Amino acid sequence: MTSLDATDARLLLELARTPRATGVELSQRLGLSRNTVQARLARWEAEGLLASFERRVDPVVLGYPLAAYVATRVDQHRLDEVVDALARIPEVTEVYGLTGPIDLSIKVVARDADDLYRLAGRILEIEGVERTDMSLVMQELVPQRTVPLLERAAKRR
Repeated sequence: MTSLDATDARLLLELARTPRATGVELSQRLGLSRNTVQARLARWEAEGLLASFERRVDPVVLGYPLAAYVATRVDQHRLDEVVDALARIPEVTEVYGLTGPIDLSIKVVARDADDLYRLAGRILEIEGVERTDMSLVMQELVPQRTVPLLERAAKRR
């Protein structure tokens, strides 16, 4: 993907503010042609720039009020197998590969403490997982965001 210009950033900011706006509404608000807006939206969709709708669904409303991060060390020779096994666990919502003493950061959601305990055991049962350390999420203090970055990019000319 190519880098975004200031017009891209302005359009993405407007989408962040009003995600259900139509192409016509976006073009009117930003003073852009409808074709410009539609072309950029189509390009971003084709390039996978925009995250899927599922990222907007809070697991709490699905009955998963607990979240935890599981710092995990794995046998590097089995990393792909471990990641594949984690992807098959519905309660695993994110997995990041890290540098340093921890290999993976796994975010899980659970219905209650017993469910969280079950998940911890399921992760430990995966061939190649050597050690885990779980931290319960107490409160989200800064949610995932890109608006400050988009605002900075929109100011570039």
